[in-house]
Amino acid sequence: MTPAQTALIATLRPLLGERGIVTDPALIAPWEIDWRKRFQGHAPAILAPADRAQVQAILRAATEHGVPLVPQGGNSSMVGGATPPADGSALILSTRRMNRVRRIDADGRTAVAEAGVILADLHGAAEAQGMRFPLTLGARGNATVGGLVSTNAGGTQVLRFGTMRGLTLGVEAVLPDGTIHDGLSALKKDNRGYDLGQMLIGAEGTLGIVTAATLRLVPAIAASATAWVGLADPAAGLALLRRLQAATDMIESFEIMPAESLAAAVAHLPGARSPLAGAHPWHVLIEAVTGDPAIDPAGMLETLLGQALADGVAADAVIAASKAQAEAFWLLRHSLSDAERALGPAVQHDIAVPVDAMPRFMVEAAAACDSRFPGTHASGFGHLGDGNIHFHVRAAPDTDRDHFYAEQAATITRFVHDLVMAAGGTISAEHGIGQMKRDELARLSPERVATLRAIKTALDPHGLFNPGKLVACA
Repeated sequence: MTPAQTALIATLRPLLGERGIVTDPALIAPWEIDWRKRFQGHAPAILAPADRAQVQAILRAATEHGVPLVPQGGNSSMVGGATPPADGSALILSTRRMNRVRRIDADGRTAVAEAGVILADLHGAAEAQGMRFPLTLGARGNATVGGLVSTNAGGTQVLRFGTMRGLTLGVEAVLPDGTIHDGLSALKKDNRGYDLGQMLIGAEGTLGIVTAATLRLVPAIAASATAWVGLADPAAGLALLRRLQAATDMIESFEIMPAESLAAAVAHLPGARSPLAGAHPWHVLIEAVTGDPAIDPAGMLETLLGQALADGVAADAVIAASKAQAEAFWLLRHSLSDAERALGPAVQHDIAVPVDAMPRFMVEAAAACDSRFPGTHASGFGHLGDGNIHFHVRAAPDTDRDHFYAEQAATITRFVHDLVMAAGGTISAEHGIGQMKRDELARLSPERVATLRAIKTALDPHGLFNPGKLVACA
């Protein structure tokens, strides 16, 4: 621990108490490595404030002592965005103790939740009031509101409700100099210049610490239907999506995956099986939802999918006959990342291309990678309705993990990202930039990075907030 860190902790100990400062290496260790185990850092201590006032005190003291801070919620970042530097120069600022849902306003359809509220707990709090928060993802059991806001998270319901940027109506945060941005009021019109709240969404903790957010709620689900469909190719998937969207506004999720991704999930989950009896090259998982108890989404899907089968757009389909079966379908989808990780080392890409280009890209980019890097195997799954592909290039069997990441990963990533940019896409759809994609963002979008760095420098002139993420300080 550096003298500055020691002095900072001594300053904060009377305020934070024993629960608010963790220095035991064994307790810190799980929070020093990212979810994918690609980035290993070191932090001499974790600071765990219980409220906004304590966050403000921490930031003022950290600025005074010149100690960098790495904000962290559930540590579920897929790009190393919450991992401290390896040199021990930064302390972790954990928001997990700030876990109150301050208010649910069913009439106003809003919730105010602190940064450390776990997504699954927010779901439960909203449902208890007859409402729901319409964003979910595989890490809902540990992802936190602060992290979701700071990464502009997406998930499986973006098709209908948008990302966190669209679902976040207001933000409360503490800026690097200790100034409080009190922006929780969910004003529909506020024309006072730059929208600081929107700047903090997707900023990955580099401009300050999000302490709470006002979030949009929608009525609880009155009825839903979940279907699994077998397809010949992704183009058939897009054709099916367009049919459904033209006929109804109830389609909330439309997830596409190749047969090999489904097979990996089935093998990974004890007792799991494919929803369809036959073999199909591609699959889609569809969710139709309504808040009107008089509407039957299952009947609607049965009719529309029957027409798609008759017209040859779909090869086979099944509608979940129970809530348990629907949950089993979704468990397969939410297990894809874990299942693919279990297959061995891979270079993962969270990318997006225009929706109309996605079917062709999924096929042609995979073939291009297989040809360019013999022995590897590329495939992708994702959210067809918003163009988001989770595109993975797996190492050849029996490849040494460390060697693959050290010798091949960067070259593979550059190749994939060049394909994405040529298709008019983006190298980060919903996971953020973190440290994994920072240099690639600078390579591919130097003008954007220059603007981001100017904003970062203006608000955090000493580069103390989540150093090394999103943009490198000049």
